Amino acid sequence: MENESKINLRIPILNRVRRNKRSELKIDWSFKCFIVLFLSFSFVFSLTSCGIRKSIRHIPDVRQYSLEVPKVNKINDSTFSFKKNYLTKNKQQIWELYITGNPLQLGYNNGALTQSLMQKQEKIFFSKVEDFVPSKFKQNLLRGFLKWYNRKMYLNVREDFQAELYGLSQYSSDEYNFIAPKYLRNLYLHGAHDIGHAMQDLMMVGCTSLAVWNENTEDGDLLIGRNFDFYVGEDFAKNKVIEFVEPENGIPYLSVSWPGMIGVVSGMNKEGITVTINAGKSKIPLTAKTPISLVTREILQYAKNIDEAIVIAKKRKVFVSESILVGSANDKNAVIIEVSPDNFGVYKVENTSRVFCTNHFQSDAYKNDKRNQKHILESHSEYRYEKLQELLEKNKKLNPEKMAAILRDKSGLKGKKIGYGNEKAINQLLAHHAVIFSPQKKLVWVSANPYQLGEFVCYDLNEIFSHERLKDGDFARSELTIGKDPFIDSQEFENYEQYKMMSEEVEKAIGGDVLLTDDFLSYYQSLNPDFWLVYYQSGKYYFNQKEYGKAKAEFNKALIKEITTFPDRKNVESYLNKTINKIKN
Repeated sequence: MENESKINLRIPILNRVRRNKRSELKIDWSFKCFIVLFLSFSFVFSLTSCGIRKSIRHIPDVRQYSLEVPKVNKINDSTFSFKKNYLTKNKQQIWELYITGNPLQLGYNNGALTQSLMQKQEKIFFSKVEDFVPSKFKQNLLRGFLKWYNRKMYLNVREDFQAELYGLSQYSSDEYNFIAPKYLRNLYLHGAHDIGHAMQDLMMVGCTSLAVWNENTEDGDLLIGRNFDFYVGEDFAKNKVIEFVEPENGIPYLSVSWPGMIGVVSGMNKEGITVTINAGKSKIPLTAKTPISLVTREILQYAKNIDEAIVIAKKRKVFVSESILVGSANDKNAVIIEVSPDNFGVYKVENTSRVFCTNHFQSDAYKNDKRNQKHILESHSEYRYEKLQELLEKNKKLNPEKMAAILRDKSGLKGKKIGYGNEKAINQLLAHHAVIFSPQKKLVWVSANPYQLGEFVCYDLNEIFSHERLKDGDFARSELTIGKDPFIDSQEFENYEQYKMMSEEVEKAIGGDVLLTDDFLSYYQSLNPDFWLVYYQSGKYYFNQKEYGKAKAEFNKALIKEITTFPDRKNVESYLNKTINKIKN
């Protein structure tokens, strides 16, 4: 009977796991911590509720804007239009959205065309919150905290962006009105990215970006690459959207994000200004101000050069620490603007034509910042920075194809195998997207799923923001597509995907929900044998089963692998010491 209660290593069992939702342990843990943060401060709301009444009743004044409520023409299941505004899905399964108009009209056009996608995205996000907070009482506390925490956000968001969000929110679902009214909910969601970064110690994600020019590129032009490692599960990443926005005032731009997002995490405007954001070391903020994605949106819409970008970033009050890598065709240069609630710096390289950005600050303004210094020592940011240096030494003159290869690199320093999914790698196999910019040529390459392994689709902003694009309705420059990574078709990738699915069962077993066989754990480890985490998880399972000899062996295996961070190593060592004490006693 005991053997029958265990999970045996059989193909039917593996098939059952395969049909389950893929493992999302990383984001599940960060979401739990996100919710704990909210609930732990919920009592503050009851003490200061009078301070939020104005914010929860706030609706932007949109009377100054003319509006034509869109009547969407459905061309087929994946193509929709309203006048010049257009939504279609390309052959790489990426949505392409073109919208134009005044701020209010932009929001309405966006919402009308993407309504089903936006509501699906909202459901994915909030269903996770409901999963972790099933109690109606705690959900009420959470709603109260959201209102209190975001009470100052509207005071720090431009009125034209608020008008756009208001228009967009008219197409939000009624299902989540119990959390907040549609407009406020959309505003709150634009700060979710910032909260995620504030919880970075627990999320353990790290974006990577780099810019090279002059002697570091084949043609001498500026070239920029970035991985956006923001992971809210694979369902969230399925509906990737490339937005082509032509505002009534300001500069047309491209942005890569998801339905319902008007902020910018990766983008380039028609002047050749690019923005990408990387999380810095943040303390947990006590009130929301300007979401970083709306700061970068403002830069794209209104800046033509680096100096103008710096002026915009400096005047906005942010509530987390962030690095903004800004590239400029007009300057043929790139800098990193480093912002935080109480500091501001600009990192500009001297006597070189390349700049790297991971997740620590480099400017003089943060030279003595103890939080940043600690982050450099304990996180994986410095490791990835050194890996970029190593890759640039091997690739002297980059072009878009070579840049894609760097963004897809899965190895550690000196080519060491560190396991798939290790955050010390440039490619952590969790990116929402990767992007390559050629600002002087106004070309952008965007990765197709999965991660940054699919084809990189090329777009020409000069063409798109012209009458030529409107004639044929085709966005991409297919002749400039960068091919998919051969890794997709390898046994190693198939093993990695199976490892992720089996990780869900291992996590359940650690929690005591199921029992595992030794063969199951051995097979689980064989799927990703260079990754420290498979041995650490196995060790924890054996420890909880009081099989201390086996646990000790697994923790020792983990310690000889490339462990992601200093706190991770301390956790493994702590478990090993507890195991040894159990054996002695």
